[in-house]
Amino acid sequence: MNWMRDVFTAEKPIVAMCHLKPLPGDPDYDADAGVEGVLDAARRDLRALQDGGVDGVMFSNEASLPYLTQVEPITTATMARVIGELHSQITVPFGVNVLWDPTATVDLAVATGARFVREVFSGAYASDFGVWNTNAGRTVRHRRSVDGRDVRLLYNIVPEAAVYLNDRDVASVATSTVFNCQPDGLCVSGLTAGADTSADTLRAVKAAVPGTPVFANTGVRVETVAAQLEVADGAIVGTAFKRDGYIWNEVDEARVAALMTAARTLGEPAGALP
Repeated sequence: MNWMRDVFTAEKPIVAMCHLKPLPGDPDYDADAGVEGVLDAARRDLRALQDGGVDGVMFSNEASLPYLTQVEPITTATMARVIGELHSQITVPFGVNVLWDPTATVDLAVATGARFVREVFSGAYASDFGVWNTNAGRTVRHRRSVDGRDVRLLYNIVPEAAVYLNDRDVASVATSTVFNCQPDGLCVSGLTAGADTSADTLRAVKAAVPGTPVFANTGVRVETVAAQLEVADGAIVGTAFKRDGYIWNEVDEARVAALMTAARTLGEPAGALP
């Protein structure tokens, strides 16, 4: 887990989602507000997340519903513009996630200088988006071809809104994914964004791959974060940071600070690792 120490200053980092508003080409894109509207909202959320004390930020096109498994070029281009304009204001390590396109995610990371990415890189699933197949070998070769070898890959092994196309248990999936794909970390999710990540599932995954960082990927709240971090090596948080805990609202700095305080009660206080 040495890369975690290289990237984050916290023992068990909380990575906050900076959800972008619908982008050009998305069904709900606000053409009147334009890309400037997307940028302004992202700037406000980024400020609230960082002022609230998060350990990292991940930018995603969360509002690009329904998602594509191969996005349009305008999606990646717009995300690159937004992150580029915010770059001088980003004070914590940051990552990216272009839902649900591994190649575009890697490209965006390389273009913007992101340190890590989250995606569904491996497995075959039945999902709300149809039959969902992946090719981890092709993706990691693409990462090398675009000089993204330092971009850390977080594999979502329990994708939202999807189930594996066989009956393998999650511990077996974790074990084989680590052996075959050599991910930098694993993410364990609930059914949808904001849905609780099962503590039992987290324990099963962590027990199966003790040498690999495991993140609680959805549903972490102020009431549950300490318990989740007793098992997980970090958490990715989005919905809990929003006003009233509603995913499409703006970030509420007070909610960010409250969750970060709860997270710090587990172990080391905020600050550098020993």
